Amino acid sequence: MRKKILYLSFLLIIGALGTIQFVKSEPNYSYKIYTPQNITDVSKSVAKAQKNSQIIFIVDFSNSMNDTIQGMAKVDMARNTLAEILPKIPPDVKTGLRIYGHKAGFTYLQGCQASKLTVPLGYNNYQSILGSLYATNATGWTPITYSLKQAVNNDFIGTTGKKHIILLTDGGENCDESPCTYVIELMKTRDDVVIDVIAFDIHDAEANNQLRCTALMTSGKFLTANSQQDLSKSLFETVGIAKDVKGSIKLPPLNE
Repeated sequence: MRKKILYLSFLLIIGALGTIQFVKSEPNYSYKIYTPQNITDVSKSVAKAQKNSQIIFIVDFSNSMNDTIQGMAKVDMARNTLAEILPKIPPDVKTGLRIYGHKAGFTYLQGCQASKLTVPLGYNNYQSILGSLYATNATGWTPITYSLKQAVNNDFIGTTGKKHIILLTDGGENCDESPCTYVIELMKTRDDVVIDVIAFDIHDAEANNQLRCTALMTSGKFLTANSQQDLSKSLFETVGIAKDVKGSIKLPPLNE
């Protein structure tokens, strides 16, 4: 009788263990569900990233920007398009302006260092940027790589987070090393720089290839523009805002 009880107990234990094993081995089919709260958290993260962002515009003022498209000088198209976009950038995004080619220079060295930060990074300073754009004439050469080096090494000093450069140029480098070569070396030690490039009316394959490499090596965007409409679309895409966002420019009152 005792042996029979022990045998039955043994069977019960084995059955219980089998049940436990079955429960443990049953697959878990749970999925992460994105509730409205999750969506709100994501939106807050995006807003925080935008708040901490900073953009340096590097704008080409080389002599070729005086060439015309559809009866308008390219430099005027660039100014007018930036005038449309800059007021729509959120006021908590820092922006600044660097220009190049604004001086011809009497020597090769002078022409290839004609690059200047005319508006340092700051909040809600689009009027200063527009003032600088409209006060500058297209005159000189195209020192792209030198300008990128100045922006990366000097213009973002004291800032943290991603350093966003938007380069608007109508030609390739004609002074220094290729900007592609520069960013390949830069990315070996830096991961906080993103360069978007807008190739404005460039029909030279080598120049486009160098500029495309410059953008893509930094996880940036390479965009081409051959009209004012293209340029507007490209600039809106690089700053990441919708075209229908309202913005206005407050002009000083006229003297009576």
